[in-house]
Amino acid sequence: MRALADFAALAGSRRSVTEEVALRFSVTRNHAHLLVETSCALVARLPNTLAALERGDIDLYKASKVSQLTREVPDEIAAQVDAWMAGRLAGRDPAAIRSSVSYAVQKFDYAGYHERATRKRAQRHISLEHKDETMSTLSGYLPTELASSIYASMSRAAKARRNKDKSRTLDQHRADVFAERLLAEDGHGKPRAHIQVYVDFLTLIGARKDPAILAGYGPVPDWLVREIASDPESTWSRLITNPANGQVLEAGPGKYRSPASLARLIMARDRECTQPGCHRPGQFCEIDHIVSWARDGETNHHNCHLHCKGHNLLREEPGWSAEPTGNGGMIITTPSGHTYETSPEPLHEPRTEPEEDTPSP
Repeated sequence: MRALADFAALAGSRRSVTEEVALRFSVTRNHAHLLVETSCALVARLPNTLAALERGDIDLYKASKVSQLTREVPDEIAAQVDAWMAGRLAGRDPAAIRSSVSYAVQKFDYAGYHERATRKRAQRHISLEHKDETMSTLSGYLPTELASSIYASMSRAAKARRNKDKSRTLDQHRADVFAERLLAEDGHGKPRAHIQVYVDFLTLIGARKDPAILAGYGPVPDWLVREIASDPESTWSRLITNPANGQVLEAGPGKYRSPASLARLIMARDRECTQPGCHRPGQFCEIDHIVSWARDGETNHHNCHLHCKGHNLLREEPGWSAEPTGNGGMIITTPSGHTYETSPEPLHEPRTEPEEDTPSP
């Protein structure tokens, strides 16, 4: 990385540098461009991330997540994000790192993020790319809350169809629902589906500007959450968190020990599949035991968690096991004997000082 950054500073235009790196590394121009841009950003603007790369805490792909999300911010903001991420890189998967960087960019560059988001939301579009063997890809570049809701709605309809028609896969049903809805110009009402957004109360009322969390996506800005919240058809559930660590203590009405209340708590606490590296939204996961029922595993918030179907099936493979560490956390042991510890991400950072009653100027 240091050598590439030095080379870029001495070898002429960025286009020339990129082409020479592509030849030297025997990679595509796009790959070479990413290598050069990442190298220059790490050396010039992200010293903590570069240090983590040198120590082996992260690889180049993970480092690129930091550089990509900070490429449009001023140098001083990049320095703040880099410092904030210093202790949040080791042992985390690329999607988790990207989510944390996005949170930090929104936190430290509130006005700039809003400006960029407004510009990109205005660039929404649909694209068509023809493929081989009579197939094409139709894709939409849409605001996150719309894309998430559309996908959830199509998935719900596809699952209902799959229960009645096993001759097609779930993906095929989902694609068919997608095509039918787009071709039905007269329409049959506005499809709606449940998406989960977690927002601090003070952010919701405008006293804070901290990002909220959209399950399966990551941090979203406060102004977007307030737009979603202002929809008269939005529904609400109260979550009570531990201020010391941000973990969920209570979710919605009802007694803590009842199955419905337990399910609400687990869904709110985990928000997505708890397997490291998997970020499938909670509404597409199952509530399952860490220690199985057959092994006398208890049905409580310490031994129950969200797991997608694929990772539930993984536990049936020889050599895989998991033990709970409390409140949905677990230690996973692989067939090679390596262990990995994971726990639900908190809803907010620890708070040791009393909250102010009024917004800061």
